[in-house]
Amino acid sequence: MTKNPAESVIRSQSDLEAVWCDLMGAGGFGGHTVWMLLIADDRPLPQIVEITDAETPPDEEGRRGFAEVLTGVADLVGDDVRFAFLRSRPGGPTITEDDRAWAAALYDACRRAGVHGEVVHLATAGNVRALPPDDLPLAGTA
Repeated sequence: MTKNPAESVIRSQSDLEAVWCDLMGAGGFGGHTVWMLLIADDRPLPQIVEITDAETPPDEEGRRGFAEVLTGVADLVGDDVRFAFLRSRPGGPTITEDDRAWAAALYDACRRAGVHGEVVHLATAGNVRALPPDDLPLAGTA
C-alpha cells in the first residue's frame, strides 16, 4: 500500500479506483472476498469490512439481509455515507458471470437500502477494474 487510504479524497470513480489499487496491491488472491469501504465527507473511514467465502453470489434472501445491514450501518454512520465495494478473487482479469452477479447484487442491496453505492470494482492478480451497473444484468435477475 503506497499511502494511508484514510488520507485519500474520493470525489470520482477514478479516485476510488486508485484507493482500491493501493489497498489491494499487485499480488494475487487465495479466495473470493467482498470488501466494503465507507466514505463520509469524501474520505474513507478507517475501518474496512471483509466478507470472506464470497464465491457464490447471494440469493434473494441474502440480498434482502445485506440491504438490512446497509440500512443499519447508514443509520449509525449518517445518511451522507457512501458505500464502496470490491470483489477480489483468484484467477485472471476476465469478468465472469459470478463477478457480474455479485456486482448486481451489491447495487441491488444499496438500492433496497436507499443508500448511495459507488461503482463496484473487481480485483484479480495485478488488476483492478470497474463493474459499472450498465454492464450488468438487471437487478434482481442475476
